[in-house]
Amino acid sequence: MQTLIETELIYFHDWTLRVRSTERPERLLLLLHGYTGDENSMWVFARGLPSRYWMIAPRAPHIAEGGGYTWRPLQRLDPSTGSGQDFGKPTLDQLRAPAEDLLSLVDAYRASAGIDASVFDVMGFSQGAVMSSVLSFLYPQRIRKVGFLAGFVPSELEALAPRHPLEGKPFFVAHGVKDETIPIDRARRSVATLEEAGAQVTYCEDEVGHKVSAGCLSGLKAFFAD
Repeated sequence: MQTLIETELIYFHDWTLRVRSTERPERLLLLLHGYTGDENSMWVFARGLPSRYWMIAPRAPHIAEGGGYTWRPLQRLDPSTGSGQDFGKPTLDQLRAPAEDLLSLVDAYRASAGIDASVFDVMGFSQGAVMSSVLSFLYPQRIRKVGFLAGFVPSELEALAPRHPLEGKPFFVAHGVKDETIPIDRARRSVATLEEAGAQVTYCEDEVGHKVSAGCLSGLKAFFAD
């Protein structure tokens, strides 16, 4: 897979990872792909980010319907009862265990690589952005800043917002007005939740679908350059 960034594919503690190492790492950046993505998907957003970042992009643990991978196990709807989960709307309960697993991965990897990353940065797209919000709300002491791309905050986390778990934490949120996968109203509601939780939100909205516009991508790079 050509990522236009020099990376290495590795297998670590039952995870498949694509990694960009650096000689003088100052920060760790965790890259979380969306539904049907994989360890190669997020590097388009990582181009031009500072060389101080040691980056790891894990492959989600579950196979997605139609190819690729997902951060939660799929549960089909029962046609007779209508019970089951909507593929497009992961819940906190579904993502809590994967979030714990990601934190364990980061800790094991940083110990193996000798990186000081007790606090690290996260960038996620779509379902990966949802996962980044779960990590941030549940483990705010571990997350420094977040790139939140074309995603949403699960509604169950809204109850935690009044406690200000994200006090002073920088978030860059990008969303397309024409997004039919995650409607813009859901994104705006998520921004309100993040701000209520105390996050310092930089918000970029543009006339695109379920993607990141060129203008928002420039803003994302500036956000992580700080």
